[in-house]
Amino acid sequence: MTAGFSCPDLEARLTEAYTPSLPRCGALKGKGWFPIYHNTWDLVDHDYVPCFKEQASLVYDPALNDYRNLPGVETRVPNFGSAYGFNEKKIVPDREKLCLVSLRKEIEALGYRDGDTFSSSVRHRHAPPPPGQPSEVYSDYFARVKELVQHASEKNQNKPVILIGHSFGARVVLDFVNSTPLPWREKYIKHLFLISPAVPTGFTMALTHLTAGPSVFPVATVPFMELRALWRTFASSLLAMPSPVAFGDKPIIITQRKNYSAYDIEDFLLALGFSAEETVPFVKRVLPTMLNVEAPLVPTTHIIGTGIQTSEQLVFWEGNFDVAPENVYGDGDGSINLVSLLAFEKELRRQQNQNNAPYKFVAIANATHSGIVMQEHLLRRVMNEILEANR
Repeated sequence: MTAGFSCPDLEARLTEAYTPSLPRCGALKGKGWFPIYHNTWDLVDHDYVPCFKEQASLVYDPALNDYRNLPGVETRVPNFGSAYGFNEKKIVPDREKLCLVSLRKEIEALGYRDGDTFSSSVRHRHAPPPPGQPSEVYSDYFARVKELVQHASEKNQNKPVILIGHSFGARVVLDFVNSTPLPWREKYIKHLFLISPAVPTGFTMALTHLTAGPSVFPVATVPFMELRALWRTFASSLLAMPSPVAFGDKPIIITQRKNYSAYDIEDFLLALGFSAEETVPFVKRVLPTMLNVEAPLVPTTHIIGTGIQTSEQLVFWEGNFDVAPENVYGDGDGSINLVSLLAFEKELRRQQNQNNAPYKFVAIANATHSGIVMQEHLLRRVMNEILEANR
């Protein structure tokens, strides 16, 4: 199982090379690993939010065409392989079923336990690169996931495994499968489940995160706008830009003076205040993935929600991108636009059928992006598909 963006924990370690902007931010220098994104109330209670924003940020290195931490900051995602390796960030109590907790409990009810089933927490600040592009973080991550899959197979009488991903986790697990040789996939992967995937054809909410701050990366009591600068340093912040493949030349961002379509994302980044150098990662690392859908060529079930009001156009009439936009709504799962989900599905189906790879598409009416793996009647639909694939 691979959960979505806000679910993985993050730990940091500070070395002598780290130069803190505030004295208190260097208090943990040389004291080993500490949780920096887990129970985010701790950040608030210890007045550590400014330090968190500094220490969790990334820097794009144009010479390497890759992202790295600030000098002196080391990070890791703990508990790799454990079905308990991710959790909701304890922002509000009624969200405790997020992060595949309900799905994990359903699987445990069948008799599986941690050690029989495995999970891989995504490196949520980073983004899987297009083929041929470097990513030290994801090269290491995909190698570890490959070993995990092989270990899970060996532990279960050499049976092939079922891979399940939700949201950003579904995007990552799809990119992982596509990074492996086809003979390896055919040997080790029985079935792939993409549940409400963060599709490479993109979605409008990704633009909202760049302007109004990231609702998918919450910190207790901190307004999203205060996390905007941090969010913009992440490789993943640019990953899901709306693609012309799905959105065509329809205006997505509307202002009094100029409109922007999916063909104009680079111009929009400049309008947001990105420098020409800061748009390079989008052009080099993201644009190729927006224009290309690669099917996994293994038995795949693709499950989405529909019928939920979803932001389709953002209106900044005065051209002020420092305020939350007005929204024009269309269909989708509340986060990802139906037009994009269907464009991805169409190409996925075409490639799977062309290569005689089994493929099933399930659209569930009135299912939200998160609710599809939380609400009992929706989760039952998902579990029925998993059980069918496992027979």
